[in-house]
Amino acid sequence: MQSWLERLKREGRLRVIDEPVDVELEMAHIAYVEVKKPDSKVLLFTRPVNRAKGIEYPMPVVMNVFADFSTTEKIFGRHPDAIAAEIEELLHMKPPQGFMEKLSLLPKLFALKNVFPKRLKQRGGCQQVVHTGEAVNLDALPILKTWPEDGGPFITMGQVYTRSLDGSMQNLGMYRLQQYGKNRLGMHWQIHKDASHFFDQYREAGKKMPVTVAIGGDPLYIWCGQAPLPHGMFELLLYGFVRGENPRLVKSLTNDIWIPEDVDIVIEGEVDPSEMVIEGPFGDHTGYYTLKEPYPVMDVTAITMKENPVYQATVVGKPPLEDKYMGWGTERIFLPLLKTTAPDLIDYHMPENGVFHNLILGKMETHYKGHAKQFMHAFWGVGQMSFVKHAVFVGKEAPALSDYEAVTDHILNRLDPKNVLITEGIVDALDHASPEALVGGKLGLDCTGGEVSEGVEELLDDAKLLEAMRAIDPDIKALRQYATHTKNPITVVSYDKKRCVQRLFDDLEGLHRHLRVLVVVDEAKNDVENPYMLVWRVANNLDAQRDVRLEPFMMLDATDKNELDGFMREWPDDVACDPKVLQSLKERGLIDVDERFLKKYQV
Repeated sequence: MQSWLERLKREGRLRVIDEPVDVELEMAHIAYVEVKKPDSKVLLFTRPVNRAKGIEYPMPVVMNVFADFSTTEKIFGRHPDAIAAEIEELLHMKPPQGFMEKLSLLPKLFALKNVFPKRLKQRGGCQQVVHTGEAVNLDALPILKTWPEDGGPFITMGQVYTRSLDGSMQNLGMYRLQQYGKNRLGMHWQIHKDASHFFDQYREAGKKMPVTVAIGGDPLYIWCGQAPLPHGMFELLLYGFVRGENPRLVKSLTNDIWIPEDVDIVIEGEVDPSEMVIEGPFGDHTGYYTLKEPYPVMDVTAITMKENPVYQATVVGKPPLEDKYMGWGTERIFLPLLKTTAPDLIDYHMPENGVFHNLILGKMETHYKGHAKQFMHAFWGVGQMSFVKHAVFVGKEAPALSDYEAVTDHILNRLDPKNVLITEGIVDALDHASPEALVGGKLGLDCTGGEVSEGVEELLDDAKLLEAMRAIDPDIKALRQYATHTKNPITVVSYDKKRCVQRLFDDLEGLHRHLRVLVVVDEAKNDVENPYMLVWRVANNLDAQRDVRLEPFMMLDATDKNELDGFMREWPDDVACDPKVLQSLKERGLIDVDERFLKKYQV
């Protein structure tokens, strides 16, 4: 990490903040604003403080390590597409024919030896300073409180290392960790994750589970922790493949977990499977707070670190954030592996304002009727792709999937309710829109065919259409039509919701001559002139089985759900920065953005 920061400083990509900045809200708010800028930089806070606890921390804090595409590419050492090409070559490697082919294969096979972790006998740099027993104190670490309604301070860039009960499998995951005191951390590993599967093994055996959390080191470690590898594959194998060198591991001092020797900070401990503690709420990467729920708790047995460590943190919330760039790397590198399940897949893309698992665009080569629907089922049935809520497939002639305006026009000209698939499957544990946790509706659009023949029968301008709608329900407050040049214009209305939106849909059916796709959002939180954040809101708030109607035109209810809708779960708030903290940061010159910027991203 230290050498990486030195490089960024030489290249002018590091912003150093030497003024004291509070780990409660201030630091996260600065990072949250910075990474949304088109020229965002990695941040290094040299004087972190906790004013409430009266602490001045001796170690700096680094945030927004994945600051932009260029910086992320440098972390990988080359463009992610080049790494994907190497993976694809290995996947299609054939037995060599003849002596010369065998010789040409040797360098590739020789390079593969670098993927395997190397266990060192001596202590690592991460174990230069050791605290055990009564000396363990998590307050010595500048752990951030990110959002006003968070349940407390959270470690947000922790590399969580675990192992199966029999020791045959290891896992590196990226899970948030709530600090409960000087020696306790909440373990937010969700039910679908490998660490949670290991936890089940220890619980059934009635044994405590060893866990080690690492912070810092090579920035590539944390990316590997969120990579969607197959079950049972140790994520540091991916590190070795990308880096072309063996990960160098040392054994934790108080358990049998092995961790990279060059990380900055190590927190060792064990989890008692018989104890669960309420964790949260926490402002998460969906842009909403995840609710309070019981999770396992880790009792810390040791904290070790380098003599001059750097604490790494991130902020998650509404897009765009650094997970945009981490997700870009994941998307590109894992394309060849996804093609093994869907061989006619040409490309795919997960827009960051679709919160990645809430919206995926796929380009494919179709060979028969229903091919795209087959792909939908394949996506919803494989690994972490099974969490995807909304999948849109286009043919090989479609524009680039990241050319949003062009591909949107292409989709809308081919959108036909007959080619819409609504089904049910598992959803991410963080999804708040489904009627029950972990299971919800899924929406698939097959737009691989030709243009539809019919468009809107009579297109009205925004003012006349709003007048017609308000005559039916005056609680419709604003309206904006998008893509009116396509066969399926999208009409977005904001609504002061006083009744179930499905009843509103009943009343609006008479306007079918003027509408093709209608989207309803709450007036209080949305701007119908802000398509970027509207995509974010709709992708989050829809449950396709409940909220999508296809006849006589497509209608989508993207409002917050409550008892009016028969919704019995608690609907969380979306995250927002503390206005007083933002104002203080402005006055001190630590952020420099205007109100238009803050409104654009609903900061």
